[in-house]
Amino acid sequence: MAGHDEPATILVVDDDETFMHLVTTLLEGEGHRVVPASAGDAALTAVLRNAPDLIILDLEMPGMSGLELLSRVRPRVTVPIMVVSGREAESERVLAFDLGADDYVVKPFLLREFAARVRSALRRARTVQDAVYSFDTVEIRLGAREVTVDGQPVALSRREFDLLAYLASRAGQAIPREQLLRDVWHSSDEWQDTATVTEHIRRIRLKIERDPAHPRWIRGVRNVGYRLETGSPNTP
Repeated sequence: MAGHDEPATILVVDDDETFMHLVTTLLEGEGHRVVPASAGDAALTAVLRNAPDLIILDLEMPGMSGLELLSRVRPRVTVPIMVVSGREAESERVLAFDLGADDYVVKPFLLREFAARVRSALRRARTVQDAVYSFDTVEIRLGAREVTVDGQPVALSRREFDLLAYLASRAGQAIPREQLLRDVWHSSDEWQDTATVTEHIRRIRLKIERDPAHPRWIRGVRNVGYRLETGSPNTP
């Protein structure tokens, strides 16, 4: 990962030559190095060879679809993945987010806004790269996406990790279930039931709490949501 003020390596996956030229010109004008890929197989190879800091991925491609590529790339990398697509349906956006996308931009888009989204994604990624939340026996390493309890690694799913990290970043705050759906799932209670949040909290408790029935760390807040009880987390 590039430093805070250094140019980034950005993988752009799209078979549209006009779009590729437009985005490449824009990103190189921002000082970044662009690695182009016009198909899924080429993109997978580019991920391994170039260690990109950000991936921009179109959904509509011949052969391997963008969603299939997203599902194959996400387990291999922790960098932000920005989906670009002409599809506006909420179901498409929700599916992309569920597969691990960090942002979803609908074509056509304003170039200045798109450049700002790229800067924001890189800034967030660089900020959390080395961040660590330590709560007594629980340690959460954001960059490595690792959780340990009493020094022992704990296996969390991607969504479980994202939810725990979100609560840790707001330690001591009562977070409504609706807010968790919006910010962690990129969804809403109109699309997904808040019981989704409850079930993921249950799974996390089973993995990090000594007594899940009487949790020390993740407490329910009546008629609101959940709070991570920790005191002040230690962050770099």
